[in-house]
Amino acid sequence: MVIPFHPEASRMVTVSRRAWFTTLLKGVGAGIVLGRGGSIHQSVSEAEAAEGTGSLTVRVTRPFDAETPVREFTSWLTPNERFFVRSHFGPPPAEAVQPEAWRLSVKGLVKEPLSFTLKDLQQFEPVSLTAVLQCSGNGRAHHRPKVPGVQWERGAVGNAQWTGVRLRDVLERAGVKPQGSQVQFQGADRPALPTVPLFTRSIPIAKALHPDTLLAYEMNGRPLPLLHGAPLRVITPGWMAESCMKWLTEITVRADETPGYYMQQAYRIPETSIQPGSGLPGSVMVPVEQMPVKSLIAAPAEGDTLRKGPVTIQGVAWAGGVAVAQVEVSCDDGHTWEPARLVGDEQPYAWRHWQYVWQARQAGPTAILCRATDARGDQQPAASPWNPGGFLWSGWDRVAVTVAA
Repeated sequence: MVIPFHPEASRMVTVSRRAWFTTLLKGVGAGIVLGRGGSIHQSVSEAEAAEGTGSLTVRVTRPFDAETPVREFTSWLTPNERFFVRSHFGPPPAEAVQPEAWRLSVKGLVKEPLSFTLKDLQQFEPVSLTAVLQCSGNGRAHHRPKVPGVQWERGAVGNAQWTGVRLRDVLERAGVKPQGSQVQFQGADRPALPTVPLFTRSIPIAKALHPDTLLAYEMNGRPLPLLHGAPLRVITPGWMAESCMKWLTEITVRADETPGYYMQQAYRIPETSIQPGSGLPGSVMVPVEQMPVKSLIAAPAEGDTLRKGPVTIQGVAWAGGVAVAQVEVSCDDGHTWEPARLVGDEQPYAWRHWQYVWQARQAGPTAILCRATDARGDQQPAASPWNPGGFLWSGWDRVAVTVAA
């Protein structure tokens, strides 16, 4: 199966929020979201485009793939308009999420196939949780040798509050048959060419029935924006985002893992480490699932010139569904490490802020590094094992700065 290559994938463009919204409106049409009352609202307005000073870094222009600059991560919740954007084909046409057209079907190995409107789903008990969403390719640009694909650096990740209904409650309404071992998701988005496969994936029944796995219709207290999957998307907290299907229209309970390119070839990693260029002899390829422990430096920024004296270094750390136990910082390019202070409340699936005050005394260039350790004792490595998809990069974060004389 040949997947079309996007020539823009290697080109980076940084745009202001106003320019980003303009690009969005011209490229894919005005975004819409479906509110609780079933009405359609514009998700992009002139007022929204004018406010704030945030930016996204565009990695691919069509479909629109863009990451969040890490300076935005000084905020615990990543605002919707500054949240990274990723899809394979871009959002579906606006009419696909009109209230009179959109339906969610539940079928396959169930006792009673069902169809839901958004209002039907909102009759279930609402649930809110805060969770990190991260593209599996976040950090792909750091793998050596380089691998093809969108060259994400550090910002294909964000932390948001998701509100919706438990997938478990919906499946229990339909009644899962004993043979059901996988739950498959399909969205309303479609490729431009008929030769390109649909983006279809499945998750194990245990994850589907976990009480924290959601069908979300709100993001940060607002109706889900079109670019983030309106009117409904899957949230599998603690897992990488390829299982968080956007624009969800079909749930199919299966006895086996979903066939097709995006489940059986893409988003898979070697079960054991391999050497670049060695092929995969003896290495089983398994689906990308759980997030590894990881931390990032949000401030200071790459290339900053700092004054001598106290410098506050701050960032975020997360470990999927496991608590972050410690973050350490090095201000001498990894020669020595000191513990940072974890800030804020600990919440399952959300990231933790951390801070470290560095007494900068020696003038000249240096590198600030950070690494996190989770409650299981797993520590962020200096570099991630190479894999042919460039997935799950979790190496030490590094920011080069200069201390002024």
